[in-house]
Amino acid sequence: MTVRLSVLDLAPIAAHETASQALAHSVDLARTAERSGYERVWYAEHHNMPTIASSATSVLIAHVAAHTETIHLGAGGVMLPNHSPLTIAEQFGTLAALHPGRIDLGLGRAPGGDRAMLVALRREPSASDAFPQDVLELQAFLGDDSRIHGVEATPGKGSHVPLYILGSSLFGARLAAQLGLPYAFASHFAPAALEQALAVYRGEFQPSEQLAEPYAIVGANVFAAATTDEAAEQFAAARRSRVRMMMQRTPSAPTYSDAEIDAYLASPQGSQLADMMRCTAVGTGAETRAWLEEFGSALGADEVITAHGALSPAARIASVELTAAG
Repeated sequence: MTVRLSVLDLAPIAAHETASQALAHSVDLARTAERSGYERVWYAEHHNMPTIASSATSVLIAHVAAHTETIHLGAGGVMLPNHSPLTIAEQFGTLAALHPGRIDLGLGRAPGGDRAMLVALRREPSASDAFPQDVLELQAFLGDDSRIHGVEATPGKGSHVPLYILGSSLFGARLAAQLGLPYAFASHFAPAALEQALAVYRGEFQPSEQLAEPYAIVGANVFAAATTDEAAEQFAAARRSRVRMMMQRTPSAPTYSDAEIDAYLASPQGSQLADMMRCTAVGTGAETRAWLEEFGSALGADEVITAHGALSPAARIASVELTAAG
């Protein structure tokens, strides 16, 4: 079995790099993925994070779509509680009108930021409670019959942009199954409920107009390099960077050396953080491709979405190429 591969790109802003440079790297990454035969590239909505440039997903998708030709592009995902369904229907309806047959819309229930960010967006934490109803409203705006009398999405109506439910818990799995939508599990950073969520999704799936049978996407981190040792070094550096960011969220937080972070990750207290990146392929292109094939096949996944996490843009692009070549 050959598992389909796709790419998740957070448009990371490296140290001493501008957002403009990071977004240019995202274009290069998408072009590389297109040449290399990946199914799609998705961009995730995050806010109030100085190292991530993918906050305005629809704008980024439009830019990348204009610089590519065939690859599917989409959100992985739009955090729907932050927006009105009509606004998202108009944005992605516009994208679909500009780039027919190439646009995906993955939807998440998390806010994609902290409490201060919610205040800045004029949203409340309770907005996530309406997620199932908002998905249905959005789906109707992108379909033929709006659920709100006298209101239609233009562009958007009749575009039938395919929806995907994202999640890392049983809630998203059940909702995707109930609505008959594809399900993408965020195992690249929250793998704890992976097997259980997939079982629930498949066991409770109800066919829909969009999808006759379950379609499951699972996430994995990838660090592919010319040698196994080089890939291992990239993984260690990226993991330290992620943990350092989580541990130093305030200006008054202490700084930690690489040795201190490694020691923490090896301790019982740090085991939960270490486990966040459990689903990670590290090695040469052949090694990472073999790992991804085994990972996806063991789970019965239809697709593995790969997050290439090397800190260097050139190394990320090389990782995409090497993994595809296998």
